[in-house]
Amino acid sequence: MTTLTPEIEPSPPRFERILGSFRGDAPGPSVVCVGGIHGNEVSGIHALRRVLRLLEKRRPPFRGELVGIAGNLSALERGDRYLAEDLNRVWTPERIEAVRELAPDHFTTIEHEEMWGLLSALDDAFARSRGECFFLDLHTSSASGGPFVLLGDTIRNRRLAFKFPAPVILGLEETIDGVLLEYVNSLGHVTLGFEAGQHDDPVSIDNQESAIWIGLLHAGCVDAKDVPEATAARNRLSRNTRDLPRVLELRYRRPVSPDDDFVMRPGFQNFQPVTAGEVIAKDRHGDVAVRETGRLLLPLYQGKGSDGYFLARDVRPFWLWVSSVLRHLHAHHLVRILPGVWRHPKTPDTFVVNRRVARWFPMQILHLLGFRKVREEGDTLTVSRRRYDLKSPGA
Repeated sequence: MTTLTPEIEPSPPRFERILGSFRGDAPGPSVVCVGGIHGNEVSGIHALRRVLRLLEKRRPPFRGELVGIAGNLSALERGDRYLAEDLNRVWTPERIEAVRELAPDHFTTIEHEEMWGLLSALDDAFARSRGECFFLDLHTSSASGGPFVLLGDTIRNRRLAFKFPAPVILGLEETIDGVLLEYVNSLGHVTLGFEAGQHDDPVSIDNQESAIWIGLLHAGCVDAKDVPEATAARNRLSRNTRDLPRVLELRYRRPVSPDDDFVMRPGFQNFQPVTAGEVIAKDRHGDVAVRETGRLLLPLYQGKGSDGYFLARDVRPFWLWVSSVLRHLHAHHLVRILPGVWRHPKTPDTFVVNRRVARWFPMQILHLLGFRKVREEGDTLTVSRRRYDLKSPGA
């Protein structure tokens, strides 16, 4: 008699694109959260599952919808930042258009397929919203240190960011091309990135959960009296950021490539003060010294990554107030009368600046008016601002 060996079914994947959703009976805002756009950053996924389970169990009064989405499924399964290319560097208009037009069987990398799946999930979540959309991109870093919020610098994003009892970083998103936050912001939604701490630290999951509850509360999905977890989340995050600065502005990004042989010296962490000339890393050319005094952000302590470290400096609240007043007065229209500045012939909300003339007025003026994205093009700079600074597209 022949005995047949039963077919062994493959193990189900640990991650699914849609982690879950919770939709209230009343219309209201949508809070869309993505965790794990890098495969070694799973804390956001664990936190989203926690919040969704509690909402399903408790079923508090709820307006609108919470949607949890996983980013790079293939990289998450392997626990690697990415497989072929960084999924958080591909969200340029050209790449998005190409992925929308290609059939899935024509994708050339795993991340092409992941981008298509994530884009489809985001399209669906935003399309079924019954109110304003809020987007949270949940991250962790290879270095230790306290959590912080990062944002594209619009007044609408600031309103939400300053509800979080955590440091707020201005300008980080604008220094890197192709990040997911930039794409979602271009749609007119309120967007924040949240760095919760070190990849493997259990506290990072708690910080991510706190960020989700605070986002739900201040987006208007829940009331504090119905969800005590929101108040507890704020208190917990306050404790974890007690000794950190409130607002910082990015000053410098150190790009790296595999050929650089870039290696950070051990022991540095987020927000650590460093002084000009201090050696903090080495590469194939020798020691790498800090170019100016400031605070260190996101020092690279993992094999993959295109950012060696960032430098930031503290910002006085007075300048945030000045910036807000100028933007409400629509003072950005005055940029075109500055010497050596003219409107970009093709791109809206963008100006070209003659670098030689720009020496005579500080770039901080442009920052105050919302022009934070700066790119070098020969003898000129192109400076851009966000379209939906004060109002949403439908307002």
